[in-house]
Amino acid sequence: MWDFSTEPEFQKKLDWMDVFIREEVEPLDLVFGGHAYRDMDDRLRGIVEPLKRQVRDQGLWACHLGPELGGQGYGQLKLALMNELIGRSGWAPVIFGCQAPDTGNAEIIAMYGTAEQKERYLQPLLNGECFSAYSMTEPHAGADPRLFRCRAVRDASGDWVISGEKYFTSNASSATFLIVMAVTDPEAHPYKRMSMFLVPSDTPGVEILRNIGTIGERPGHGAHAHIRYDDVRVPPEALLGEEGGAFAVSQARLGGGRIHHSMRTVAAVKKAFDMMCERVLSRQTHDGLLADKQMVQAAIADSYIQIQQFRLMILHTAWLIDQSSTREARTQIAACKVAAARVFHDVVYRAMHIHGALGVSNETPLARLWQSAPLMGIMDGPTEVHLASISRRVLRGYSPAEGPWPTEFLPDRIAAARAKYGLSERG
Repeated sequence: MWDFSTEPEFQKKLDWMDVFIREEVEPLDLVFGGHAYRDMDDRLRGIVEPLKRQVRDQGLWACHLGPELGGQGYGQLKLALMNELIGRSGWAPVIFGCQAPDTGNAEIIAMYGTAEQKERYLQPLLNGECFSAYSMTEPHAGADPRLFRCRAVRDASGDWVISGEKYFTSNASSATFLIVMAVTDPEAHPYKRMSMFLVPSDTPGVEILRNIGTIGERPGHGAHAHIRYDDVRVPPEALLGEEGGAFAVSQARLGGGRIHHSMRTVAAVKKAFDMMCERVLSRQTHDGLLADKQMVQAAIADSYIQIQQFRLMILHTAWLIDQSSTREARTQIAACKVAAARVFHDVVYRAMHIHGALGVSNETPLARLWQSAPLMGIMDGPTEVHLASISRRVLRGYSPAEGPWPTEFLPDRIAAARAKYGLSERG
């Protein structure tokens, strides 16, 4: 029995979040832009830190974490309801201590890190004292880590020496440390070739070649770094997890990140939908309101249906994770990731189109949202990879037909039913 309800006390928390984000956090997006990962000067820190304190006072800081890591242990279902609000603002994840890539990085350090690693890297991350980066993708290989070339070789001193290039390392420019995936045994099984390393960003040899912008950002002004690791030397204790265990570590990280990203997509599409509904009730055209036009009504209805289906899929997946684990819900998480890209594309396009020229201007958030639509099908793995994964897992629950006809072949079933009830061929 699925139950997505929540107790009144937690609903009060959600109500507080709704007002707080609207009145205190969303204005930051208008003044400082939606990209919140930056080195903060004293003025900006003076604005942000008091907001973080208010979140802590409400018991809502780092809400994705369990009590053992300083979180509240709310679980994924409650987190989904929170993310429906947090996803409205680019700054909200920072204010609430649950920004990517730091959330995923914190989780894997908590799962695989030593006591010393947790003290040096995890605690400052949980306290909101620093940012981090996850350095995995390479210029010649993205979705398939088996093609990675960045090497880490152990020398006679026991140190690891990392050499190679990484691409689209988000947030590297403001990160205090990076988690780097590198090949440590090229001859091993494809999923045992790589290891993870914790690398302080000021380590000699870490060179940011340039920062890459996505759609709508000027070249050289993006948040995704192209990094060269030029004989970067780190000690043995920099190894995160087991040698050769990077693939398992990355899968543990990405599963949670994908569902959290999908949760926040609900907020983004709801914002576009709210704007669309307001527009069609406000704009006169020809002989009446836009809302009176059947094609506009179809756009509203289709968007409503898609959002409701998507939201219920998210809540069910969150509930399932709470009942089992992220690993057990891999099929559902992949389905949420695919649906997020499709629903985002469809709803944002309709909202932008219905706003006309205003929708494609920089006077509303819609054009900026639309620029993100292609990214939704690429980040955290391309849609096609997830579709293949879903198909493989779904088909494991089926078997081929025993004979030449499908199991549900009606003539055979009708004949069997007649025989069961003792009916003649024409009875």
